[in-house]
Amino acid sequence: MTMKIGWIGCGIHATQMLLPQLVRHDVQLVGLCDIDGARLKGAGRQFGVTNLVTDVEDLLRTPGLDAIGMAVGPDQHLAFGKAALERGLPVFMEKPPSGSAAGARELLAASEKAKKPLLLGFMKRYSIGNRMAANIVRSGRFGEVMGLTGYYMTAPGYFAGNVDYTGFFLHHCVHYMDLVSFLVSPVRTISARKVEKTPGRVLFHVGFEFECGAIGNIAMGTIQSRGTPVERIELMSDHQRIEVDDVIEIKWHRNPPFKIDDLAATLKDDSDTLTWKPNFTAAANEDPKGYHSLLADVVPALAGASTPAPSIADGVIAMERLETLRTELDL
Repeated sequence: MTMKIGWIGCGIHATQMLLPQLVRHDVQLVGLCDIDGARLKGAGRQFGVTNLVTDVEDLLRTPGLDAIGMAVGPDQHLAFGKAALERGLPVFMEKPPSGSAAGARELLAASEKAKKPLLLGFMKRYSIGNRMAANIVRSGRFGEVMGLTGYYMTAPGYFAGNVDYTGFFLHHCVHYMDLVSFLVSPVRTISARKVEKTPGRVLFHVGFEFECGAIGNIAMGTIQSRGTPVERIELMSDHQRIEVDDVIEIKWHRNPPFKIDDLAATLKDDSDTLTWKPNFTAAANEDPKGYHSLLADVVPALAGASTPAPSIADGVIAMERLETLRTELDL
């Protein structure tokens, strides 16, 4: 049955990333809400929606709603998420679920009270390279993960005047507070150190100890341009290694024999390196970033099905880790 969804927030991210992928699924957008009239009208034209409102309460009163989706600010996620849940509506929202771990816990309590799911947009789990890496680890062919290393440079721009890294942490770093456990295991401890040569230009290394015994380190910061590749993850096992570059290219290194002196040398599936990256010359509507795959789990979960879609419980964990990180860094 087609799910009828009301959507809050018609900014660039929603109209260019989320909603185009959402409507590829069995859903109908029955209402849009935004405080910017021009933006709201443009989104209505783009997605063929005529029920356009500037007040969230008006949207929540739309007859026949099955669920609410939203991509707004952290404070609005908290307020609007609670309002929707109080009306018995399941919710999907972009991360972060709130501006604080306490707010995320409020949403978890509201979800449990309403007995309705609240799903989160941790799409890094679904980005194609990360997803393939996780599938390899779960296949049993990789062995126990022993280490994770990588970097994630978002560089949202240098800050003028009063430097505030809050948006950088909430909208960018929070991804990896969730992703590391998706790839390895729950986190036992977090440590961090930073270098900040001038205000707004910060680099920090985050150290993780995982419950499975693995260790990890991720470098993050605002000192690289987003015009260059900014993401890399490497998982290490015993004589095996997975490398994911910029979420779209993956290499699986095993334990191959030396081949130079072997006249019969060839490439073997069970020992040599396998490499994959998407074919962007193909005329296909694929989404390597992961929004479409994320929503493939979210939509049935909103209807009550059990799927791996990230939940508000995952959001609480990520937000608590993020606050631990900021305390460690004193930022």
